[in-house]
Amino acid sequence: MRRNEYPIHPDFRAWKHMNPPLNKVMLPAIQGLLRPLFDRERSSGDMAVERKTIPVGGGASIRALLYAPKGLEGSAPCLVDYHGGGFVLPAAPYHYTLAREYARRARCKVLFPEYRLAPRHPFPTAPEDCFAAYAWAVANAAELGTDPARTAVAGDSAGGELAAVVCLMAEERGVPMPRGQMLIYPVTGAEGSESRRKYTDTPMCNSRDMEKYGRYYLRDRAAGKHVWSAPVDAESLAGLPPAYIETAEFDCLRDDGILYARRLDQSGVSVELNNTEGTMHGFDIVLDSPIVRACADRRIGFLKRIFGEGM
Repeated sequence: MRRNEYPIHPDFRAWKHMNPPLNKVMLPAIQGLLRPLFDRERSSGDMAVERKTIPVGGGASIRALLYAPKGLEGSAPCLVDYHGGGFVLPAAPYHYTLAREYARRARCKVLFPEYRLAPRHPFPTAPEDCFAAYAWAVANAAELGTDPARTAVAGDSAGGELAAVVCLMAEERGVPMPRGQMLIYPVTGAEGSESRRKYTDTPMCNSRDMEKYGRYYLRDRAAGKHVWSAPVDAESLAGLPPAYIETAEFDCLRDDGILYARRLDQSGVSVELNNTEGTMHGFDIVLDSPIVRACADRRIGFLKRIFGEGM
């Protein structure tokens, strides 16, 4: 397929023709390549890494990592961080690096769940697993050494949608609301948006890729509530926690984030929208880019604000 050329920043040049192969042959291979990364995470000089098992109902359980900066004392804030990957791919190396950075710089603990993936586990398994992880973190805060009143959610791409949906599920199910929601180039279900129509060949993720992810993940949309796959369509977003939303310029999901930010603002929810320029979906993969570093600073600033400066 011939691609359009987009003025993507030189920092991301190496990835400007990259899209994950999502066919039935390659997908299991990529899952097998990425899945062992979870087991390789270890404590380091400044970070303790613990392994947790979280029950998710029906006798099933999922694994999670708990990152804790060494020297962090008392009842610490907690960020439940959901990785992206189109609901089908395990966490990539940069997801683990960023989880450590959030923990270290925001002085919080980070719970990093390994939620179950499609196609073996289609919708609504992922949102149910992610809600179970958040509810478990709140219920077990004393054991985790965290503050249940300062527990927030975050995620990128598919993980951004899952973080947003966890907030909706918490409101519906009577679980304490997250302290905040940090959504990085999130999916929100804005399928008819301009960016979805326009960006059919952008790198890392485009609307054609989204159709492929959907065939694996949304095999039966009626299996769960519509807003669990399209939070932008929620009747009301009033009462949800403060949000930080980040978008990429050359990304079919750009308008997903913008429209969700608009809906939150219209519902009276405090929202900070950071529309980055010269970027494509998944630009976090270039961790040393000054653009990514600036975004990381804004994310850390948001986390510090919602958790409380000096805590």
